[in-house]
This record gives sequence, structure tokens and C-alpha cells, in this order.
Amino acid sequence: MENKFDFKKYVDYKVYSVTTIKKGYGFRVVLKFADDTFVTQQHAGFKTKKEANAGRDEVVGQLHHGTYIVYGKIKVADFMEYWLEDVMKKRIADNTYNSYKNAVYNYISPGIGKMYMSTLNQGYIRKLYNSVTDQSENVARLVKTVMNTAMEYAKNKNVIAVNCAEGVMLPKKVKKKAYRILKIDVQKTLTVLQVAQLIDASKETPIYMQILFAVLMGLRRGEINGLKYSDVDYINRTLKIQRQLGKVPNSKAEDVLPKMLTKQEIPTKTESSNREVPIPDFVFEAILEQRRIYEKNRRRRKREFWDLDYICCSTYGNPRSKSYHHKYYKELLKAQGLPDIHFHQLRNTYTTILLKNDFNIKGISNMLGHSKEIISADIYGDTQEIIEDCLYAIEPFIESVMPKCGRGEYYDYSDMEDIENLAEEYLGAA
Repeated sequence: MENKFDFKKYVDYKVYSVTTIKKGYGFRVVLKFADDTFVTQQHAGFKTKKEANAGRDEVVGQLHHGTYIVYGKIKVADFMEYWLEDVMKKRIADNTYNSYKNAVYNYISPGIGKMYMSTLNQGYIRKLYNSVTDQSENVARLVKTVMNTAMEYAKNKNVIAVNCAEGVMLPKKVKKKAYRILKIDVQKTLTVLQVAQLIDASKETPIYMQILFAVLMGLRRGEINGLKYSDVDYINRTLKIQRQLGKVPNSKAEDVLPKMLTKQEIPTKTESSNREVPIPDFVFEAILEQRRIYEKNRRRRKREFWDLDYICCSTYGNPRSKSYHHKYYKELLKAQGLPDIHFHQLRNTYTTILLKNDFNIKGISNMLGHSKEIISADIYGDTQEIIEDCLYAIEPFIESVMPKCGRGEYYDYSDMEDIENLAEEYLGAA
């Protein structure tokens, strides 16, 4: 589908005085855009001059506050198709796109697609949710997520004045998911002693840095592989997470260099995944050492070396794929007699260590890159025993990772917005 819409933000405007238009009253609005183009819109149909002036005052207020509807004559089906195909398709993973596509073409467009965006209100959206819920509760949640996200985009593009989907809840028969819950099976995480054992044993493997970033900073695999030395603030000892490596949606092998299909730079999982986190002293020293090795390899292999600045890379500077670590990691666990847990569960291990040491959930969620999170882990019954289990080995890392204000604070979740408003937080894995 061709990009049929060219949504532009107006940079200036002029509202003319009320005048007679046909058999009534009205006024004109001229919008100026950044490319020096103009659009004239007419507001007519007022029976009296007083009504027209009141309408003019309202429009002036909307223009001033940025809520003026510039593109009101767009049908819901057309807008949703544009939003899905031209905006979201290139930003989201294939499976997420397919979920969105199902919601748009099978439920949203058949339900309210013939309406104009400017006439949408909470009543129509509530009616849509009710009809979908009668068919499937899971699909209803998906439709709600898509509508919230699409309408927010429409508001930002001056297609609608307000996000009319915001605040519209699903029918009571659907169990409310106020927050996304990250459930952790503590049987599939490592103890503090085992963490220390894993770190020590991994020093002689090619995945040493991956292990450190996962178990001592709670980073995702894709985030780890996307880290660059330029992301490190060597003065304040912080690390910016602002990209990951993976497959660009809908890309093909012929579109990229050989063996680079799954090593492309893509945005982080969600907006909240873009974060800056403190680096534990132990990890910081490891980064410095890895940087020395990187510079040495760059000097030795001038012609063959890919100077892409990745922290986790081959001796030739090549980025690592998401699956690179698998072989070494599994062999490492087996050799050390450690539980056969998935690499992603090192991130869960990091989380449980902080929970067991009484760090508040808000702070942990921020470190993990979630905007709002309730973390569920059955760890509190034997907390004291666990803390005493070689706590000395990991406590320095905990103290340096978490902000000082993160300990012992009570966090009230009651004023949080519904997490379902955030599409990626709702649909993606932890």
C-alpha cells in the first residue's frame, strides 16, 4: 500500500474574523507547515454571529494547545491500515505485526472502520470492546492494546483531538490486567553461590562479558549484543541501553551482508527499554580489560578488522548473533554441575537476588527496562536463609548496581495507568 497520508505538524496559523458564508456565519483557518506549504480550512454552518465567534474562540484555543484536528476526514479503516502497514510494520517484529494485523483487519475495521476518525468517541470504542469480548477475551485485550496505541499516534498527528481509547476498560467479565506480571520460577534461577561459580568459570570462555551483563546487570541477550563502547560513560560509570541486535522485520538475507541477517541494529524492545544504568565496579573493570583486547585486535588485524565498536564481538570485530552464546553456555553449565537453565533466566536470577535483598520493585523494573511491572517470585518464605547464603560474594555488586534511593522504599501502584496502554509491554516477553 502506498503512503496515502502525509501528516504534518503546523508551525503557524491564522484565524480570520467571522463573516457571512452562504445563509449563515463562519470563519477560515489557514495553517502553515514547516515546508512553507499552506492549508485553508473553512468552519461554517453557524446560525448566528455569536455562535460563530464562540466557535472561533474554541478553535483558537485548540490551535494554541496543539489539539486542533487537521486531518479529520479520514475513515477509521483507512487510518488503521496506514498505521499498521506504513508506520508499525517496519518497527515491530513479524509475530507482533501478525497479531496487530489480526486485530485490525478482523475486528477493528469490520466494527468501526466506516466511521470518520473525528467522530470516534469512547462510546463507540466501548461498544467495539464489548462485541469482541463476546468472541474472545484474549483478542479483546489485543484489540484494546492496538486501539490505545493507534489512537495515541492519531492524536500526535492531529487526526483526533484526544486519545478517545484512553480510559476505556474492557467489560467486567474480562479479568483486568492492571499490570504486566513477570512471573519468575525461582527453581530455574541460580543461587548467589552458583552465580559466583558461573562468573569465575566463564572467565576463560568467549561469553564472559555476556554472562556478566546478564547476571550482574539484568540485560537481555539482544541488548547485550548491541552494546558499544560509546555507550559507556567512563566518568560516571553508567551504561546506555539504546539498541539491540536482531532481525529487522521483513528483511531478507539478500538485503544485508553475509551472515548479518540476525545481527542488524534494531530499536530496543520498548521505549522504556531505552535506559541508563549504573555499572557495577566488577563489570566496569571487565569492560576496561575487554576494551584493551579490542584495541589490540584492531591493531593486529587492520585490514580484516570490523571497527564497529561492539563490546561483545569476535577477535575480528564481528558482532555476535543472539544464538552465539548457546553452545558455550550449555557446556559451561554442564562442566560446573550447575542447573540447566535458559540464558534468559540469568536475567531472572539478577532480579531474584535484588528482591531477596529488599530492593523495591519500581527500582528493579526500571533497571530491567520495564515502565510498569509487578514481579512475582516465591522467595519470601526463606528470605533470611537465602541472604546468608554467601551474600558477601554478591553484595558489593548489588550495592553498586542499584541507586541508593532504591532500597527500602515503599512504592504505591494504585495511581498507575493500565499497562495495557503500552503495546509492546503487553505483547512482548520479559
